[in-house]
Amino acid sequence: MATAGRGTKLPARWRLLVCGLMLLSGCSQEPLTAADPHADLPVPTRASHSSYSTSHASGIEVPLRIELKAQVPAELSDVLAFYRAELAKRGWREKPDGAMVAADRALLVFASPKGPGMMTLDRAKGETTIDLVQRNTETAAKANFLPTPGQARLIFGYLRPNAASLVINDQTIEIAGGENHPQVLDLPPGTYPYELRAWGLLLRADTVTLAAGEASGLSDDKKPSQIY
Repeated sequence: MATAGRGTKLPARWRLLVCGLMLLSGCSQEPLTAADPHADLPVPTRASHSSYSTSHASGIEVPLRIELKAQVPAELSDVLAFYRAELAKRGWREKPDGAMVAADRALLVFASPKGPGMMTLDRAKGETTIDLVQRNTETAAKANFLPTPGQARLIFGYLRPNAASLVINDQTIEIAGGENHPQVLDLPPGTYPYELRAWGLLLRADTVTLAAGEASGLSDDKKPSQIY
């Protein structure tokens, strides 16, 4: 085995490599900061991607639900620390129920000033992915989309001028045609198969998963979507 004693000269390419490694070892990325310190759902400045989506009730401008999806080239522990600090500044209170923190995944549940909040972090391809949701309880109640305690609410209607029917949980519910007046059905949390029918034809057969305190919508041409 060859060794390099005092005074031994290393080849130039090895000297460059050693210097580079020493330089990298002395580097540290700056702490994550919020791109907009006033945003309800903060995004780290180093995010490689971010997008927002919202759900609304007809005639009500304030969203029922807002969701942030983002990716950050940072360790999960750093992203977790960032959100705990930033959300606390905005009055979010972390709840222990359902929370889980591991090396490559975290799930946190919050009570926010507007309503329930939830955040999921995952590691993927050297980045931390973020899924942060805030639900607006006041808006949901105003739209009649807020389920009874311990239940989940299903919202459905029909835009076409023909009557339709929803078959779910061993019951058939007639859906009035004409103007779209959403109908609601509260069910225990769980996964339910359902069928939407019109003109005596099957329009859609699928399943919908409902969680306590949440509301999902059904239509004839799309998969079920979480509204609140």
